[in-house]
Amino acid sequence: MRNRFGGASHVGADELISTDALALVRFGLRAADDPRIVDTVNVIDHVLRVELPYGPGWRRYNGDGYGEHDDGGPYDGTGVGRVWPLLAGERAHYELAAGRRTAAERLLVAMEAGASPGRLLPEQVWDGPPIPALELEPGKPSGSAMPLVWAHAEHIKLLRSLTDGAVFDRPPQPVRRYLREKHVARCRPWRPDWRPPNVPVGRVLRLDLPEPALVHWSTDGWQTRSDARTRDTGFGIHCVELATNGLMPGQVIVFTWMHLTGGAWIGQDHTVTVNGVG
Repeated sequence: MRNRFGGASHVGADELISTDALALVRFGLRAADDPRIVDTVNVIDHVLRVELPYGPGWRRYNGDGYGEHDDGGPYDGTGVGRVWPLLAGERAHYELAAGRRTAAERLLVAMEAGASPGRLLPEQVWDGPPIPALELEPGKPSGSAMPLVWAHAEHIKLLRSLTDGAVFDRPPQPVRRYLREKHVARCRPWRPDWRPPNVPVGRVLRLDLPEPALVHWSTDGWQTRSDARTRDTGFGIHCVELATNGLMPGQVIVFTWMHLTGGAWIGQDHTVTVNGVG
């Protein structure tokens, strides 16, 4: 991540909290009451929610360095990320999708309360103690960009959604596929830079590798083994699917591969365990 103090630009994926997960609901990929979404929203609120004089607001992500310093000094390549009014609009859309219209209306009021006297929505509002000498007041525009067209667009979309009584820009196709028909992914992807430890029972394990390879794999601890060549997807990814038909929770798939371009084995086994979670 950029803008962080002390050169701390690398953060583990499991340590980074942002509001982006709300888009899964907004675009119909997850239901608003999906337990994974509900748990994620609780974490978002615990880490990123800030109470302003007129209601709640949210920062973008933990450790964000894009904003004024705590003493009110201007952003100079590092700083402290502040509350973004447009995130209240995104949260309002989530509340509307969850059937909580009153909560969405309250967030509309909070979003509008962060505007300037000329009704311009800023990129960020100040969320620290007041610093009158720098014209920084809690909940009021900071020194960030203003107006922010993105924020005004979110405001207009929220007004339209409240008028419709539903998230107006939610595409119907994913709603039908994932919320009504409840399709699940056929594959569980595995990459050298993202290694899930488990594959749900009944799913295919798909290996996505950066170059052509011969995959050597087994489901019984190398008592028996199979070989499979990757196929070129045309997108710089070479994949192969390892069938899990008949495997039961607790069984382990072990695999390694040889680079076909140079003929060298990677010299390491990887494992993925079948579990009962769909």
